[in-house]
Amino acid sequence: MGVRTIFLPLLILVVALGITWLAWNHEHQVSRVGLRSQFDSSLREAASRIEQRMAAYEQILRGVQGLLATTGMFDRSALRDYVNTIQLDTNYAGIQAIGVVELVPSQRKDGHISAMRRLGFVDYEIHPEGPRDVYAPIIQREPYFGRNRARLGFDPWSDPVRRLAMEKARDSSMAALSGKVRLTIDAEVDAPPSFVMYLPLFAQGQPHGSVTQRRAHLAGWVYIAFRMSDFMASLYGTLPQGLTLAIFDDVDLSEAALLYRSAEDSARRQRPAEDLLTANEYLVAAGHTWTLSMSTLPEFETRFGHDAASVIAMAGTGLSLLVALLAWMMVTGRVRVQRLAAAMTEELRHLAQHDSLTGLPNRALFSDRLNHELVRAKRHGEHFALIFLDLDNFKLINDNFGHAVGDLVLQQIALRLRDSIRASDTVGRIGGDEFVVLMPELPESNDALGLAEKIRQAVRQPIAIDDRELVMSCSLGVAIYPDDGTDEIALTKNADTAMYQAKENGRDSVRRNTSDKPTSARVLTGS
Repeated sequence: MGVRTIFLPLLILVVALGITWLAWNHEHQVSRVGLRSQFDSSLREAASRIEQRMAAYEQILRGVQGLLATTGMFDRSALRDYVNTIQLDTNYAGIQAIGVVELVPSQRKDGHISAMRRLGFVDYEIHPEGPRDVYAPIIQREPYFGRNRARLGFDPWSDPVRRLAMEKARDSSMAALSGKVRLTIDAEVDAPPSFVMYLPLFAQGQPHGSVTQRRAHLAGWVYIAFRMSDFMASLYGTLPQGLTLAIFDDVDLSEAALLYRSAEDSARRQRPAEDLLTANEYLVAAGHTWTLSMSTLPEFETRFGHDAASVIAMAGTGLSLLVALLAWMMVTGRVRVQRLAAAMTEELRHLAQHDSLTGLPNRALFSDRLNHELVRAKRHGEHFALIFLDLDNFKLINDNFGHAVGDLVLQQIALRLRDSIRASDTVGRIGGDEFVVLMPELPESNDALGLAEKIRQAVRQPIAIDDRELVMSCSLGVAIYPDDGTDEIALTKNADTAMYQAKENGRDSVRRNTSDKPTSARVLTGS
């Protein structure tokens, strides 16, 4: 009796603690996946902001190009009026200067200098000095105040980094971005890294449809000069809490190629052991490659993490000790204790297999049911469907209303998914705002598309939270066994791919797309 009195509570404690550990480990892994997804989204957003801003600046430069193609590159008042009109300081704070470069063959050098001096630039010279076959001095820089009143006449053609971008612009007739340079207007020893965007100017009335014609009829360039620090300040102001950002010229991650480093990144370099996540993103702006290097600090996990592992650990440990204590105290009521232990064990098992926020099956349980359905469908030669669902622009809910409201939205979406499916179907949450549906025993492929459309319509219904009414949409991807895959990996990949195709085609839609049968793609789009 004494041995059994000790053995039973000890056995219950070990088993319960083991299940608690499994639940804790699973929740921890799910939290890390969600955190990584948020981090990847932040990295893509940073790259997208830069690309969009550079595209906007390119349009400004094309406006200057069109203006001078009409008025002529020597109409100084036209460029000055244009720059004053667009109000750089207010609307485009990242721009340091907009200017004009004239192409001057060596035989016209003296005449060019004389003409510039007659315009009032009495000390005008082309610099750096020295004989060259061709010169390309800056003849105008706007707005013409402050640093921009520095002496004109600098020849960017003499700098290999600038010249490479100027040649690309000339030969392609497209905007070209230089590598890392130091602006001539910056006299400081520790001047910030900068870059320049160029567009070519061609002689009026002359053809420039081919590379040969463009080289023969080149008259000069228009350019925009940027300081990288000012460019990033105009783009971001400050980075989201917990993120660090560094930008490098090309794919070289050395200090020599560094264009920008956020203040948070400088602090991170003093304590690299605290890094949680890091990744690089390559982007191309005006034909030139930059590398974005982003990392996180502990504040990022505090802000975006939804880690319930600690709650599971404490609750599981407490329940384990309680059950063991009850077992020890109720030896005479062993049957009741065993039933209680089984119930508590089942509760812990449920925690390990279900999402703590929505109560839906998690990734592990859903994968188990999917594999069971694969075995059953192969044995009986039947079809079934796998549907991937991702909420559109869910990040805006968290950003605008907070994660508490975001969690309530996810719970409402989970209830609507349960109400939309059949009793034999399974719906699960695999992380963040991503859900999956398993639809076994599928008579017709259109039944899966119909269910997906039913879900899409259900998600679009307004969600009332406190005094707010939120309207969501979702993108769904459908894969059918065995047409779109005969194993978990293939079906999951095709459903995920179809979902992202739905997002790329405007979101709020259903898409089925198979890798081996592209003509079978079908899209249902919301109004």
